[in-house]
Amino acid sequence: MHDIFGITPWEFSALAAAAMVVGFSKTAVSGANTVSLAVFAAILPARASTGVLLPILICGDILAVLTYRRHAHWPTLWRLFPAVGAGVVLGTVFLGFAGDGAVRMSIGVILLVMAGVTVWRRKQAAAAAAAAEPTPTRAARVKAGSYGVLGGFTTMVANAGGPVMSMYLLSAGFKKLGFLGTSAWFFLIVNSAKVPFSVGLGLIDGRSLLLDAALAAFVVPGAVIGRACVNRINQRLFEQLVIAATVLGGLQLLLN
Repeated sequence: MHDIFGITPWEFSALAAAAMVVGFSKTAVSGANTVSLAVFAAILPARASTGVLLPILICGDILAVLTYRRHAHWPTLWRLFPAVGAGVVLGTVFLGFAGDGAVRMSIGVILLVMAGVTVWRRKQAAAAAAAAEPTPTRAARVKAGSYGVLGGFTTMVANAGGPVMSMYLLSAGFKKLGFLGTSAWFFLIVNSAKVPFSVGLGLIDGRSLLLDAALAAFVVPGAVIGRACVNRINQRLFEQLVIAATVLGGLQLLLN
């Protein structure tokens, strides 16, 4: 394994643990995989790490869809996709010109701003009880568009779209299962659509896929643990964990 990106057995162990966190985040606490993002970026070259992590994320997305496929809210997804596509294109252009430092700084700032905005919004509107389904008003479309572009941009440049979309779904009032089902389908579709862009940028190649083949199996136990834990996490704690994971991810990107 040392021949793949020159990683040591200890570094491979850290990557395997990060792959388990991906599985856990996809079936329990969305946004927690910002920890995985930081681990991959710390061990591998920053740009290469995004190409290695993407197929791992897709493995987690498949497991999440198999688990929560019936809980997705498709009107929300269709509202998001056009703006996300624009964000992915912007992210691709940005990746072509920006260095690693600029990428980390911009993503970290976006994540922290999104967490702050979500906390503020939730304090302003004292929790709506029912699993709120977003209404297609002009304000809802504008919000979906802005979060969609940010989500597409951040997922393309650093696989960090999870926290942005988590903030959107929390601000829209989704409860646990609706949140996880909508998020699962969203990321399976978006991450799969990113593959050609990543190949074109040279982020995914034979060497990265070889490392992915060695790491993919570790996603499964993480997903199983997440599925076992999710019913034991109440809604308030779930939301706090998502926001905390977002803040941690933003700080890690800014401080690394």
